[in-house]
Amino acid sequence: MRRAASKIEGERSSVLDLSRGRLVLVSAFFVLAYAILVLRAFDLTVIQAVDKEAKAQHEELVQNSVKSGESRRSDIVDRNGVILATTLKISSLFADSKRIADPASAAKKLIKIFPEMSYGDTLQKLQSGKRFIWLKRRITPEQKIEVLKIGEPGLEFEHEYQRFYPQENLAVHMVGYTSLDNQGLSGIERSFDPLLSKGQEPLRLTLDVRLQHALRRELKKSMDSFEAIGAAGVIMDINTGEILGASSLPDFNPHQIKKVEDKELFNRVTLGVYELGSVFKIFSTAVFFEEKNVPVNVTFDATQPVKAGRFEINDYHAENRILTAPEVFMYSSNIGSAMMGQAVGTERLKAFYRDLGLLDPLDFEVREVARPLVPNPWTDISTLTASYGHGLATTPLQLTAAVSSIVNGGYLVKPRLVLDDEPFYDENERISIVSNETVQRMRAFMRLVVTDGTGRNADVKGYRVGGKTGTAEKIVNGRYDRKKLISSFIGVFPMDEPRYAIYIAVDEPKGQKWSYGYATAGWVAAPAVKNVISSMASIMGIVPAKEDSPQQNFGSSLKQYVSIKKKH
Repeated sequence: MRRAASKIEGERSSVLDLSRGRLVLVSAFFVLAYAILVLRAFDLTVIQAVDKEAKAQHEELVQNSVKSGESRRSDIVDRNGVILATTLKISSLFADSKRIADPASAAKKLIKIFPEMSYGDTLQKLQSGKRFIWLKRRITPEQKIEVLKIGEPGLEFEHEYQRFYPQENLAVHMVGYTSLDNQGLSGIERSFDPLLSKGQEPLRLTLDVRLQHALRRELKKSMDSFEAIGAAGVIMDINTGEILGASSLPDFNPHQIKKVEDKELFNRVTLGVYELGSVFKIFSTAVFFEEKNVPVNVTFDATQPVKAGRFEINDYHAENRILTAPEVFMYSSNIGSAMMGQAVGTERLKAFYRDLGLLDPLDFEVREVARPLVPNPWTDISTLTASYGHGLATTPLQLTAAVSSIVNGGYLVKPRLVLDDEPFYDENERISIVSNETVQRMRAFMRLVVTDGTGRNADVKGYRVGGKTGTAEKIVNGRYDRKKLISSFIGVFPMDEPRYAIYIAVDEPKGQKWSYGYATAGWVAAPAVKNVISSMASIMGIVPAKEDSPQQNFGSSLKQYVSIKKKH
């Protein structure tokens, strides 16, 4: 009996053990299933939410930082299709610091690739815990390969569009430059930013890269030769107003904008407001003949200074004799020009300058333009000094346009930088500034300056160059400083039928031993204009006139009214 009872008890124990095992197994299964559900819920509600948030932050940062990636910014080209500004796709480096295995090692390797990055700043970013943080924008393909060799999964790349300027410094003040995010900050890039951002057809400028190069080269040469602090130059088609070249020195490389100084950013062509001296005699002489019915050889007594109150007007190179109008212009007599201004009168002279656009800010495609400095109040003494370019300051571009309006047939012309296939003006709507008779006289006077006057160093055989010198003292601390000059020359050719105007101004040139100590316009700016014209003739295939042709001898009839003396 006991054996039977013991057997029955053993069987019951085995069944209970088996039941417990099954219960434990089932319980473990439910616990595991519950744990999986809890982990999945945590993943959905926490981890993936964090990942989504990080991804959203990443996408937002990229979108904000790579705005230009939405569309490729339009190219800017010169009149012949040469690229001045273009956009290329390039890589930028960022980090997902959560995936950086060894921040210290990665930071050390990165600063070897990018020496401009600091170890401490880079390490801080790599261990910050942020899912997206920029490390280096706009890297080269070679740098990208070196980063990939580091082998850190948390170092990743985004593609961006970067602006490139193949001509670098060449026309930088006119073309302008963009920010890191491809937003226009100056020049055409700024003025036409909404249009360029749409990524449409290239924007074509009136500039000719070949002429731009010749202009900049001669500006640099003159600036270096005379140890000047700056220079500005313009080449303009006097009939259309198209700017074929415009250069301001010192300039800068737009690819290295962080290293640029303020003096390099400054556009002397449109922002530089200067008293430009005797080139203004073109305007006072033109309005004198326009207003007064006098012969071309009308005379002026330049034996004595012109006195106005406590002021006294003298000539730089005094002739100390009675001068004809051609001699006043050719020898650049301040006395004779002041007498012309006096004869015209304050209101008419002021109105004429305003009609030429010399007294108001320029309406131009580039926004960086300055307001001229005009006497206020404009007194009778202001009229005398403004007749020879003192007491009134304007920009080189405005000066070039105003001269063009005198010699192109007497029609107002406005500077243009964006090329248009359609004419800039309707022949029936052109604004006349002076009569054809005055135009012909001014052309002859300007030719005489180059053949026998202060601008002889600008003459180019066969191309009938005309022009006017201008040497003006700069105002320093409220007073004119004789040692600090703006020396400039406006050249026009061919003078019998003008087509192009070239203006060059050099800021604070210093006299040299080989220039006999002179730093005046005839020594500094006139030779530079001559060299530009020679280059233009070669580049554009302009054929010179024969030695004894009527074109080459244009303006020689005026010589009967002048007494010619040889000068430096």
